[in-house]
Amino acid sequence: MELDRRLLLAHCTAYTLSVLAGLMVVVPLALNGSDFKGRCALFTQGFWRMENRTGVGEDSEWVSRLVVQEWGPPAACQFATFVGVFTVLYGAAQGWRSLFYLHRQHDDTLFSAFLTLLLSLCVLFLSGGASVTLSLGLLSWCHTVTDHDRRPYSCVEAQSVPMYLDVDTSSFYTELTCAQASLWCVTVLWLTHSILSFLRLYHSHSQQIRGPCLSREKELLLGHPPLDRSPPHPHPHPHPHPHPHPPPYTQEAPSVFI
Repeated sequence: MELDRRLLLAHCTAYTLSVLAGLMVVVPLALNGSDFKGRCALFTQGFWRMENRTGVGEDSEWVSRLVVQEWGPPAACQFATFVGVFTVLYGAAQGWRSLFYLHRQHDDTLFSAFLTLLLSLCVLFLSGGASVTLSLGLLSWCHTVTDHDRRPYSCVEAQSVPMYLDVDTSSFYTELTCAQASLWCVTVLWLTHSILSFLRLYHSHSQQIRGPCLSREKELLLGHPPLDRSPPHPHPHPHPHPHPHPPPYTQEAPSVFI
């Protein structure tokens, strides 16, 4: 198998994995947004306090309740969702395009390969930033629900602890950790896309440079001289040398003897 076909096949496989990883980012974040009624749990600030849930007297019941001071910025969750959605759409389009190139047995042009590399590098930095944002936001939320590790349970166990909020917190850790791991996988896949795009760009550039050289070598091997494609230089017409004129015949005057 030729090098360009191997690169196309590897790129097509990476695009397919990107679609799956992007879906694993979008679906858990969508479920978490639905459970939290459109609020973002990332970077949420709050504290725990004891409250009386039943009334006054001997039958009163004191419970520990999480009080949210400020919900996380919606942009933190929307950023990760945007990267996941873009990865799914772009991976599906480019995967179909790679399959088309494999079927037609040709590759991108040099300019198209350069644009693909540039876009892959841009989305690589975006996905890396989204991964860091999601990881730090989840860490901040875990510090809030565990009261900075002063509670007798971990963040994953906090899913089964009643927080007495108006949102569903029974599966927040599963959803956010799944989105976090998938988003880091998306970042690694975009790094793979960048490397493969660079290799395809280098291969296309090498093919474009070696094309004329290979044609000249083929002509030499076949015994044909390479065609000179430079315009012929006009040769000046030689001016005919003027024939030397014979010297004029001078008739000597006869001498007169007296």
